[in-house]
Amino acid sequence: MRRDVSGRGMTRRRWCWCLVMTVAILLGIATVAYPLPWLAVKQGAEWRLALPGWAGTTFKIRWMHSVEKEDWEEWYRITADGAIEITGTRFKTFGAGVPAHAGKETHLADGWVVMTGIDRVVDPLAIQAAVAEHYRMIFAGHVIPLSRHDPPPILTFSVVKAPVWQVLPALLRPWLPWLNQP
Repeated sequence: MRRDVSGRGMTRRRWCWCLVMTVAILLGIATVAYPLPWLAVKQGAEWRLALPGWAGTTFKIRWMHSVEKEDWEEWYRITADGAIEITGTRFKTFGAGVPAHAGKETHLADGWVVMTGIDRVVDPLAIQAAVAEHYRMIFAGHVIPLSRHDPPPILTFSVVKAPVWQVLPALLRPWLPWLNQP
C-alpha cells in the first residue's frame, strides 16, 4: 500500500468530500424551503392535511347520503392553473336536487349512476364532514377519514404553495394516528 506523504491526496479527498456535503446540504435546504404545490385541507386556519398538489393530481370524496343511506362519491382533479375542479360523480339512486345531466355523459355502471365530464371549477371546495355521513377522502389509493366529531367540521380544500417545513405536521397526519387527536 502506498502512502501519499505530500498531503495532496488527502487534501483533494477532503475537498471532494466537503463539496459533496455542501451540495447535499444545499439541496436539502432547497427541498425543504422551496414552495411546492400542496392540496391543503384546512379546518378554519388549521392545516388538517397536506398532500401533493401538482397539476393533474386526482382525489375523491366519499360519504354516505343522509337519506338514501348509500355511498355517494365525487371525483376531483387539480387543473394546470392550480384550481380544484369536479370531474365526475357516482351514486346509487336519483333523489331530490340531483340533476339528471350534470356532465357530458350519464350512464349506469355496476349499479351506480355515473356522471362524467362535469369539469367545473369548485375552488375552494368546502365540505361539512358530518360523522353520521362518514366522510372520507381517497387519495392515491389511500382512504383518509375526514369526519371527526360533533359539531361537524367545515373543511376547505385548496391548492397552496408552501415549503415542506410549513406543511410537515399536516403532511404526516394521515400516516401518524396520534396527530389526529381533536
